[in-house]
This record gives sequence, structure tokens and C-alpha cells, in this order.
Amino acid sequence: MTEQSPPSPDRGEDSAATGQLPPRTRGVIALLEANCTVCMICARECPDWCIHIDSHTETVRQEGAARPRQQNVLDRFAIDYGQCLYCGICVEVCPFDALHWAPEHDYPGTGEHAVAELVHERVDLGKWVEQVPPPPPLDAAAEAAPEAAPGRPARGAPGTGTRPGALSERTRRPGG
Repeated sequence: MTEQSPPSPDRGEDSAATGQLPPRTRGVIALLEANCTVCMICARECPDWCIHIDSHTETVRQEGAARPRQQNVLDRFAIDYGQCLYCGICVEVCPFDALHWAPEHDYPGTGEHAVAELVHERVDLGKWVEQVPPPPPLDAAAEAAPEAAPGRPARGAPGTGTRPGALSERTRRPGG
């Protein structure tokens, strides 16, 4: 009689029995609207063009400012999950952490308007932010980031020679 090895969670055999999804399963993309600056990088980098963004600019006057500035205002942010490949490029390229993976996976419609229900607007995308898991803890054995090293002067501090345009003593010309 031969022994059988237990099912491997890497192959997903055990996940159906336990009701849990494998750790690398991707759900839906959640939008943290407060972080979105309407830079459009996610829509430009999407290979499927399934992200639809509409916005307008408003003039904002701030006290003490010499002149008013323009601010982008998000009108529409929608993802068509009928076209999405779930590649995650949009999540990776967002410079402001406005897009995150949420574990929701039972979202598509099944009724008469199932195809139309695959397009999720910013209200739905915003609801999924609550389901986004926290990031994993930092590795305690990892080296400290160079910018956090103790004893390092602050960027642009007087006398550091690291200010933009500052020349060190070795590169200055005599008399100049």
C-alpha cells in the first residue's frame, strides 16, 4: 500500500475544501478616491483599456498664494471587468497608491443585465477599499533604507554639498 501525500495548498486542491482562496488569488481593484490625482497613468498603462476616467479642472484660490492654481477633479472612474485581464499593472504603476487589490470575487452579475453589471463605477470601487488587507510587516532582518540611516544630514541641509547646483570645493575654479 502506498502513502499519499496531503494535498498541496500551492496547487489549490485544499482551498476548495476549506472555502479559502489561494494566497495569490486576485480579486477586484479597489479605488481609494482621496489619493487619486487623475494623473491617468493607470488608464494609459492598461493593456486592455478597461479603465475609464473623466475629470475636469477647477481653479482653487489659497490664502497667501500669489495666484490661483488648477486642480483636477475626478468625475468618473470605472473599470470594465469584462475586459480586464487582472494583470495588476494599474495597481503597480499608480504613484499615489490610489489602486489596491481587494479580495472580493463574487461581483459579476448573473441576471439579464450581467454584461452591464461588469462595469463598476467609483462608488463600487470605493466600497471595496474596506476589504483591502493591510500590507505585510517589514522584514526585521532587512537593512535600513539609506535615506533613514542615522547620522545622515537632511537633504539640502546647509554645508552638505548635496544641494542642487552646489559645487564641492574640489570642482570650483580658482578665482571663480
